[in-house]
Amino acid sequence: MPEGPSILILKEELAPFAGKKVLSATGQANIDFAKISNKTVVTFKTWGKHFLICFPRFTVRIHFMLFGSCLINERKKTVPGLQLRFTNGEVNFYASAIRIIDEPLDDIYDWTTDVMNPAWDAAKALNKLKQAPDMLVCDALLDQQIFSGVGNIIKNEVLFRIRIHPASTTGALPLKKRKELVREAVRYSFDFLHWKKAGVLKKHWQAHTKKTCPRCHIPLEKAHMGKTNRRTFYCDNCQVRYAR
Repeated sequence: MPEGPSILILKEELAPFAGKKVLSATGQANIDFAKISNKTVVTFKTWGKHFLICFPRFTVRIHFMLFGSCLINERKKTVPGLQLRFTNGEVNFYASAIRIIDEPLDDIYDWTTDVMNPAWDAAKALNKLKQAPDMLVCDALLDQQIFSGVGNIIKNEVLFRIRIHPASTTGALPLKKRKELVREAVRYSFDFLHWKKAGVLKKHWQAHTKKTCPRCHIPLEKAHMGKTNRRTFYCDNCQVRYAR
């Protein structure tokens, strides 16, 4: 599943189509394609893992789910969920949840929860963690209403970086560690963005998909943890489990 930084990169890659008219919109998605055809793209926006194509009176929302992808001026053999053709190229979205939003985006999205948005509010995230003391930190980081844009890679790397066991509960974390959790969720997201643009993201992984702890030189644990049941890589030795 693409995480917030990857969606920001897509926004940059699609910038040449901003201000361009859609010559045709087709695909397999259950949306009104006629509503999109012959309309001009005003801008592209992101909220966490949501990619937003903004038109004058509506927005097309793309959620890439687990296996979604986007190809620019390329096609797969399968029919895309949405294909947008412009005078300067085409964009194809595959295996994604696609819908049209008629409401103003400010009524739909809380921009302060997006870890990579200038409106990000760390205090609000801390308050939400405080209100869910029994939530596992591995679930908290993946909660898009708290850390919009954080995905499984960022979750694993942040928890390893700040030495917190993924089965810790948010209420058991000392205030200093909760603040560190919030701070590093943002910091690592921007590190992710920088490394992915440079094509070296995987070289910087310390825990995600790894077998050995680079600090302790012992085998890392792998489990499907929390309500999200996502793959979790961690070290039982150097990542402290905080529990009440």
